[in-house]
Order: sequence, then structure tokens, then C-alpha cells
Amino acid sequence: LVIPEVNPEAMQGLKAGQGKGAIVANPNCSTIIALMAATPIHKKAGVKRMVVSTYQAASGAGAAAMQELELQAREVLEGKEPTTTIFGRQYAFNLFSHNSDVTANGYNEEEMKLVKETAKIWGTDDVAITATCIRVPVMRAHAESINLELNNELDEVEAKAILSAAPGVTVIDNREKNDFPTPLGVSFQDDVHVGRIRQDVSRKDKKGLDLFVCGDQIRKGAAQNAVQIAEMLL
Repeated sequence: LVIPEVNPEAMQGLKAGQGKGAIVANPNCSTIIALMAATPIHKKAGVKRMVVSTYQAASGAGAAAMQELELQAREVLEGKEPTTTIFGRQYAFNLFSHNSDVTANGYNEEEMKLVKETAKIWGTDDVAITATCIRVPVMRAHAESINLELNNELDEVEAKAILSAAPGVTVIDNREKNDFPTPLGVSFQDDVHVGRIRQDVSRKDKKGLDLFVCGDQIRKGAAQNAVQIAEMLL
């Protein structure tokens, strides 16, 4: 599992035409978007625990889901019964727990992907990770609320500077104008947008941060990441 900005070392020595076999894959879209923001902080201060809540777009379920969301919006506004072929429920003007299967521990498969893939990509089982994944009526960009508990203190000013310098990340964090990342604003963009960078006020130290992250699920969450991997092989 490779995110080129996060763990390029996983592809060390792999080049096309060398005759050396390997399986290289994209992580799940929600994992990619989360780790684009969390990894620069992890490399600086060490993440001890990560709590992620995702707000995932229709595109993650494919083009048919996007089309049905648009159709449902029209139907609901016209007072008609909405077509519910893809998710079996009304999606427009609604949100619901991610449509992947729920496992024996009560987490759905999407949530467990984020937990397991993060541990694999970061190469450690020492980070505690929990996730709640929600499907929202947005067309193509995911949003994620991330709380990080850190091993070492890091203030929000330095965290913002670290994220501003991180490849593939654009910081949008204007408190005076209440201007922060949105799914619409990041749609069709290559970078992941990060904002709401703030100290966790539930802690008396500076070992906690909150972030709000948005990323285009089709671009960085899927196709763009795959293209970047292919470019690394050349």
C-alpha cells in the first residue's frame, strides 16, 4: 500500500523492467486523505492515537451512485418518492452510516480498512486508531475530522507550518473569515486541503491537535495516487 508523499520508501528498489516482481496498490480513499494530513504531524511529533470521523461522497460508490444522488435530489424537491437502487434508502438531503458490511466488532469494513491500512503504511501497531465512516450527500470529495493525540508536544502554529510545507497539501485556515476546507472547494483539485488546525482544548498540554481535511475522492483518493505510483516505477 503506497501513498507517494507518505511512504515512498515502500517502493525502494522497484522499477519497471527490472524483472523484480511486487504488488503495489492504492490504499482506500479515506485512508489516503487522512494520512496526507496526519503523516507530516506524525513524523514531527509522533501520533499516539488517532480518531477519525469521515463524511464520504457518492463517488466512492461509483458513477451510478453519483447519478442516483442527482436523480434523488430532483425527485425529492418535486415531491416524488426517491429512486433507491444503489443504497436502498434516500441519500439526497440525508446521511447514514457507510454502506459497507458491519463486522463482528461493530465497526464496518470501511472503518476497519482505515485502521488496518494506517498501521501498515506507517509500519507500526503502536498507534491506536478508531474511525466512524458516514456517507453524506456530496458528489465527489470526502471530508474528515481528525483528532490526534501526540507523543510529543506540538503547538498549532508549528503544526500549521509543517502542513503548509507538506507536499500535496494545501492549508486553508482563515479564522477571521471563517474560511476552511470544503468538499466543493477541493473537487477537481490534486491537493488535499487541511484546515481547522487547532490545539485540543480537552488537554492541558500541547499533545493534542484537531484537523479538518477534504480531498477529491476520484483524484488523490484514487486515480491520481495510482498515476503517481506508476510514475515512481519509471
